[in-house]
Amino acid sequence: MNIRRSLLSSLVVAAAALAALPVAQAGPVEDAVTALQHDWEVIRYQTPAAEREKRFETLVANAHKTSESFPGRAEPLVWEGIIVSSLAGEKGGLGALGLVKQAKALYERAIQIDGNALDGSAYNSLGVLYYKVPGWPLGFGDKARAGQMLQKALALNPQGIDANFFYGEYLVETGHEADAVTYLQRAIDAPARPGRQIADAGRREEARQLLAKIKR
Repeated sequence: MNIRRSLLSSLVVAAAALAALPVAQAGPVEDAVTALQHDWEVIRYQTPAAEREKRFETLVANAHKTSESFPGRAEPLVWEGIIVSSLAGEKGGLGALGLVKQAKALYERAIQIDGNALDGSAYNSLGVLYYKVPGWPLGFGDKARAGQMLQKALALNPQGIDANFFYGEYLVETGHEADAVTYLQRAIDAPARPGRQIADAGRREEARQLLAKIKR
């Protein structure tokens, strides 16, 4: 049984810049994670589709080295999970399922260390996996669990562009389009993140497109 490529390819979008580091926290860990963020944005938004898989494979290796270099820190694990999820989206198929399971484990480790890190981005990222991955027996998808994770992320970052976008998308996918409008609009109006102009522009466009689809 094959996983629908269209479903798992959406994980590329789902992983889109779910975390941003506060500028005031500059240090070795923050510098390393900021480099991963930047490389991810360049691949996701500025690299031709045909080249993304290979480049994400290289970035996954770099992200894993970063996580190993800073044991006990949640931030590198969150970004390693985001990059692994992005690679899953590019690959599709059964290979993608193995990767999303790997990403799930990374997010869970980050939550064990510090669920509040990066404004709760591990909860947000894990929630996205729960509503995008197929359910049992093929995968671990669980719409109810997704809602719980996304609500935790939203409570930690109520004005965040990603927290609002993904909760809005979740509401659309679970048949609550009218409720989703508020969250999608909040994503469009969310404060800009310093140094994340590329990711913010991409996310706002995704929110606008989904909002337009609902209204149609």
